[in-house]
Amino acid sequence: MRAFLSFLSLLSCIFILSACQDSARSLLDPRPAPTPLDLPAPAQHPVSFTKEIQPIIEAKCLSCHSCFDAPCQLKLENTGGLLRGASQEAIYNSMRTKAMKPTRLEVDELTLDGWRKRGFYSVLQSDKEQSRALLGRMISLKKQFPLPPNSKLPDTIETGFSRKNQCVSEEEFDDYAHDHPYEGMPLGTSGLTDQEYSLLAGWLDQGAVIPDEPAANLTRDEEQAILTWETLFNRKDKRGQLVARWLYEHLFLSYLYFPEAGKEPRFFELLRSSTPAGEEVMPIATVSPNDDPGRPFFYRLRPVSGVITHKRRILYPLDQTKLQRIDALFFKDDWIVDNLPGYGYTERSNPFVTFSAIPARARYQFMLDEAEYFVRTFIHGPVCRGQIATDVIRDHFWTLFQSPESDLFITDEAYRDKATALLGMPGQDDNLLDAGENWLRYLKRHNNYLALRQQHYVQQQPQGASLTHVWNGGGQNENALLTIFRHHNSASVVRGLAGVIPQTIWLMDYPLLEQTYYQLVVNFDVFGNVAHQILTRLYFDLIRNGSEQNFVRLLPAGKRRAVLNDWYQDLGKLKFGIIYEDIDDKSPSAEHFTTDHPKQELASHILERFQSVNTMAADPLNRCLDGNCSRADQPRWIQQADHALSSLAAQPAASLPGIIQLPEVTFVRVRHGQNERTVYTLLRDRAHSNVAFMLGEELRYQPGKDHLTVYPGITGSYPNFMFDVPAHQIGEFVSALSKAGKTQDFERAVETWGIRRTHPQFWQILHDITAWQQQQQPLQAGIFDVNRYENF
Repeated sequence: MRAFLSFLSLLSCIFILSACQDSARSLLDPRPAPTPLDLPAPAQHPVSFTKEIQPIIEAKCLSCHSCFDAPCQLKLENTGGLLRGASQEAIYNSMRTKAMKPTRLEVDELTLDGWRKRGFYSVLQSDKEQSRALLGRMISLKKQFPLPPNSKLPDTIETGFSRKNQCVSEEEFDDYAHDHPYEGMPLGTSGLTDQEYSLLAGWLDQGAVIPDEPAANLTRDEEQAILTWETLFNRKDKRGQLVARWLYEHLFLSYLYFPEAGKEPRFFELLRSSTPAGEEVMPIATVSPNDDPGRPFFYRLRPVSGVITHKRRILYPLDQTKLQRIDALFFKDDWIVDNLPGYGYTERSNPFVTFSAIPARARYQFMLDEAEYFVRTFIHGPVCRGQIATDVIRDHFWTLFQSPESDLFITDEAYRDKATALLGMPGQDDNLLDAGENWLRYLKRHNNYLALRQQHYVQQQPQGASLTHVWNGGGQNENALLTIFRHHNSASVVRGLAGVIPQTIWLMDYPLLEQTYYQLVVNFDVFGNVAHQILTRLYFDLIRNGSEQNFVRLLPAGKRRAVLNDWYQDLGKLKFGIIYEDIDDKSPSAEHFTTDHPKQELASHILERFQSVNTMAADPLNRCLDGNCSRADQPRWIQQADHALSSLAAQPAASLPGIIQLPEVTFVRVRHGQNERTVYTLLRDRAHSNVAFMLGEELRYQPGKDHLTVYPGITGSYPNFMFDVPAHQIGEFVSALSKAGKTQDFERAVETWGIRRTHPQFWQILHDITAWQQQQQPLQAGIFDVNRYENF
């Protein structure tokens, strides 16, 4: 019976997913065809791609056309993507019954002919004589039919996350232009200037020549760093080989850089190559980094070509300090590898088995050292896209980590031996008909592991959990405390405990952290089918619940169920004892409590205890004390802006109705004088009765409990809107927002300070915000994605 219900649940997910797919908009439009404007003349001088065209693409095209979710797979981060062109096959497809063949640039095909055989078509060249290239026709359509400055887009233009991309071919363009005259490129924005259009049109008329990219001119320091690190990754001894494999599986998604090799870092990617050091890198194309390479290989570092956008800024430093740390963690102690593991089903699904020979402390401490990086891989990697991927986390929560000294998986070998076999994760088998059976098998193992875990912790920590068991970063590592924000269909992470005390807090131990990484990064296949995607997200729901239950162990006995009932309201609480392991509300806590609000009291203790590693130890904008609601180290005009914006923070929408009008991520640029500005991010944290289900979010949404977090700086890669406010008007702006309970009131604020997609300075302001972050956080700054920019 249970298997049947599980299978029905999975089928329900599939059918609901199907029902949520975007239906094509009717092409019938009763309005008369608009009159096209004259086009600027194409440039007649020889147009340089590098000097004149590439800057335009980066300024006006890359904000949409990058990463796996680039519309029509037209990826413009580098020239390889521009030459490859577009495809009508979507990577993100939640109803795919069979896995898709991967289409990763510079990995899955290395020639244009290979991509053409895969169905990609050129946007730079026409197959017909006397016919213009598709890119030229798209930008001409936009130029001929512009939209009024700073106007709302017509309802006929669909934008945002749910847009159904047309991906028209050359043969289909005339019909597209007739039916969608206002949907040229760049889509739904202020578009190209006359000069930009002229240059692009002239370049296309001249044959769209793209010079071959020269080989990376590495500095001597970079060459030495590559030699040092490739030597480490390609050791011949068994211990070295096993550690290299573990490191590769934890760094394959990152952009690596050498901090000691210069002020302007060049980024590299770590690949498995069929060629050794000194030869051209020839990547071995496997879907996952733990798939069988099928041949001898070498770990190689290859320079990254093109632009790294904000949403792909997953950076990891390789320097002498890191090299010494790896040696100390992995090679100082004596441990033996009898036989190197293979790449079979068990090895891929259970890294705790695969890498059991490596000391667990070394693995966990390596991840803790750069915990923000690992969390960033969860939420900036391929799994992060889409509401279904983020439905099982709250909009705002803090994340702590259990100290290695208090993690029984690290310290108790007998317990570790029992637990290891139970920590495998689903998703390797994507047979749709077997999905229900697979889910039940892994669910049973997971709950058996939790029962084993609870039994051993009660036995070995009879006084209960304590804040002394929480990793303090050695008193200096700021990776110890993180805040995660969910933005409906994306997410972001910052160091420190930001915002008001959240409803939920996670406490992750090594198994939880490693499982999350393998489930959402290593083993997640963005090209996989619906069974793979559902099993991945269902198991992540268990990981989230495990992190929350690990935290509530710190609360007093007899109080935990009430707290969890608040986190899992309505149908959410029914999953305990059925899907989730039941609550341990009897074993003691070693913490001392004096109030009837233990969670708030415990969070206050955390803020006090971990101040030395909390980059947001003082968050006056969101945790304003005694009227001191500004940052003391900022200029007076910024302090005034802080104080004004703080009045929007931490209040429920029921008492501040303007919150309901705001989207998830809003950038606010505050200008002072001619040259000074600062930037804030307004984060709308949506409230839900529970986040225990992938679907049905609107049924669990509690809008009256929404609140804002005012973040002093940038967080989020997908801005939903921007406001541009002179510093002397910040009080008026805040007052207007706080009272904007009705749509017309909000629209007045938008008319006064808002930057619509069609605003004449839309691109200038967007890129100025990037420039501001470049000054503040140069490694994190990058071009933002405006695919989800709202049409207010």
